[in-house]
Amino acid sequence: MRYGSVIVSAGCTALLSFCLLAVAIGTDYWYIIDVNKPNHTDSDDLSSHSGLWRIYGANSSSVIPSFTANMSSLSEVERHLLGLHKVVVILLPLSLVMLVFGWIFGLVSSLARSPKLLAGSATHLLLCSFFTLCGVSIYIKYSNRAMEEFQQIVSPGDLAYVHVSFGWSLALAWLSYSLEVTTGLLLMRAAAITHMKGRYDSGVAIAML
Repeated sequence: MRYGSVIVSAGCTALLSFCLLAVAIGTDYWYIIDVNKPNHTDSDDLSSHSGLWRIYGANSSSVIPSFTANMSSLSEVERHLLGLHKVVVILLPLSLVMLVFGWIFGLVSSLARSPKLLAGSATHLLLCSFFTLCGVSIYIKYSNRAMEEFQQIVSPGDLAYVHVSFGWSLALAWLSYSLEVTTGLLLMRAAAITHMKGRYDSGVAIAML
């Protein structure tokens, strides 16, 4: 691949990964609970969907009190769940901010055609992808742990009518992660191309002496 096409591809994937992660963080379809009880017209009232910040029912919504809850009044399990949630809502926005700086660093290094700067930008983007991966993985762990607690307080008969799933917001975060990795690898490739061209130009210059 040529240097220009690699850089353009990296810029596009970086921008798309930022947009997808921003949409994922700002939307509320990370986790979906559908309740379908037969002969119950109010089943939809029991269904809900949630994001990183709020939980939405049929006619109401509530903020997830990760930083405002009175920890002394909570059980050990509840404190553990809130602790996991705190990590998620710190890591993912942090990754989003780092993506902005990564895009800027990548642009500067691509214009400078510096192998070291390109490699540094690639490392930065791969670090962003690591934070995104950690945030999404911890969210899945948090959701599964919350579901385990829910199963303990709901009868098996009622649980049969409850269907839980991860939503499209989480899917966007996963897609953003894959694009962040792709961007980092593309910048690594651009650094290698620039380095090889520099060695070739040096060899030509020496041969002409």
